Amino acid sequence: METYSKQEIIDLYNLPLMELIYRAAQVHREHHDPSKIQVSTLISIKTGGCPEDCGYCPQAARYHTSIEKNDLLPYETVIGLARKAKEKGSSRVCMGAAWRNVKEGDDFEKVLKMVRGLSELDMEVCCTLGMITESQAVRLAEAGLHYYNHNLDTSEDYYKEVISTRGYDDRLKTLDNVRKGSLKVCSGGIIGMGESIEDRAGMLLSLSKLHPQPESVPINALVAVEGTPMEEQEIVPVWDVVRMIATTRIVMPKTTVRLSAGRTEMSAEAQALCFMAGASSIFAGEKLLTTPNPGEDKDAEMFSILGLTPTEKEKDDTGKFKIRRSRVEAEEQEKWSRPGHRIEKNVQAAEKAKEIRKVQRQN
Repeated sequence: METYSKQEIIDLYNLPLMELIYRAAQVHREHHDPSKIQVSTLISIKTGGCPEDCGYCPQAARYHTSIEKNDLLPYETVIGLARKAKEKGSSRVCMGAAWRNVKEGDDFEKVLKMVRGLSELDMEVCCTLGMITESQAVRLAEAGLHYYNHNLDTSEDYYKEVISTRGYDDRLKTLDNVRKGSLKVCSGGIIGMGESIEDRAGMLLSLSKLHPQPESVPINALVAVEGTPMEEQEIVPVWDVVRMIATTRIVMPKTTVRLSAGRTEMSAEAQALCFMAGASSIFAGEKLLTTPNPGEDKDAEMFSILGLTPTEKEKDDTGKFKIRRSRVEAEEQEKWSRPGHRIEKNVQAAEKAKEIRKVQRQN
């Protein structure tokens, strides 16, 4: 497989747009069926209260946003939401919990039960739960999980401008643990956070250097949420999303490129360009965790116009989900970092939230 340097990725990204789309479309058709799009559903099983300071995230406890917080959803609720999603055409479900890292205990056992229940629905199952150890990855795999999502978010250089409560190496260590646990890797990032083209190329370089490369790469456009440090960021131009999709497709030809957050700001025509450039998955439903998303009706209409067909779930040779056996006998103790450097706009957003809560208490 051809490998690319950072400068080569930048050069690809900066190609004339139609030339870039054409090259990406050629690569896409070599490795994927361009008429097939996987429809995924994202379920927020635990919303809000996260201790991290990610500048883009409305679920951080230190910021004041309008999201409705909830503890871990009941098993029956999650299974019911997944059944409805499957009835509407989703073949994949991803469960997200606003945790810094997975902790052993009752909540993790409940998540494992959810994974087993979703697997029994004959759906592809993914989780995004924060940082995990190798043995936790193995237990998730044994429960029937296929993918684990843990985004790099941006380049290693720009990461420190976005997050101060964990390090980039923690992200890479989690992805390594995911691989050791025999799970497939889902990892991508967000564009529109103030990063440069060089940062976008740096993120793709980091992902492409993973061995093997991620089976799944979601590309998100920032949805600026009031109360977060990035609330005033301008909407990323749609052409940037198309370029990012196309560049990702060329750099990682076999990867499933997922057109993720930010689709509400994109017309059907813009999304069509993304599919032509190599996107082969979308998230359905009216919300992605806490941010808006087109509803199933709009997506169904777009699929009909474009002649696209939702894919079925991925199976192994026997038609059944693979069962992995644990290679880790005891739970290892990971030491996740807390860099703690100061990001001025993150601090200002947290201080603003404190003032708002103070006024609310007084009233």
